[in-house]
Amino acid sequence: MPRFQDQVALVTGAGQGIGEATVRRFAAEGAKVVVADLNSDAAAAVASSLGVDQALAVGCDVQEEASVEAMVAAALERFGQVDILVSNAGVTRDNLLHKMTVEEWDSVLHVHTRGAFLCARAVARNMVSRKRGKLVFLSSTSALGNRGQANYATAKAGLQGLTRTLALELGPFQINVNAVAPGFVDTAMTRAVAERLHLPLEDFWREATSRIPLGRLGRPEDIASAISFLCSEDAAYVTGQVLYVNGGRSN
Repeated sequence: MPRFQDQVALVTGAGQGIGEATVRRFAAEGAKVVVADLNSDAAAAVASSLGVDQALAVGCDVQEEASVEAMVAAALERFGQVDILVSNAGVTRDNLLHKMTVEEWDSVLHVHTRGAFLCARAVARNMVSRKRGKLVFLSSTSALGNRGQANYATAKAGLQGLTRTLALELGPFQINVNAVAPGFVDTAMTRAVAERLHLPLEDFWREATSRIPLGRLGRPEDIASAISFLCSEDAAYVTGQVLYVNGGRSN
């Protein structure tokens, strides 16, 4: 039997990149999936490719409480339960401290930390009542600090604190809470960094790869595999942890 048979996985930021790879991984392993994204057309395209019976597309702005509540309500109406939440929605607004605006700071913190809080709170009600569930937050190696990313690094470090706190609060209800911290992964978001720095993409990739012991960039599927593990019964006794998935890069 597929290991996520009869389970429902809700993934935010699922219209592309890591989120899309994650819903595809869950669907391939038998789960029903809720494909949530700010871009409702992108969510619909991914859900359509997975099949009407298996996937539900929902447009959602994770910063907005009403939007998150509506997303979870739609998931429960369609599938009756939510077994897994992957809080993946994210943005970057990189800038050095002296150039960073309050709007750039707030937008990143709101999407990542406020968004994760709202999503976790909304799905936890169903999980607590059923005494089962898995939460995974997408942190980043940038949580350890990264030039030009004071907002992003702070948000991603905050998600690690949220992970450990919710593991304590929700553990008695048999809900596992973990985080995955990707390193350099080939996504639209990282490609945008090369554009911001005015670097040819090949040069950007070459420099990044030179500091990765495994000698290649991460793929969205690499991160989806780690998420899948943490949401499986193989990780039933794993909670409150941050799993770095970065090819061995240490800086």
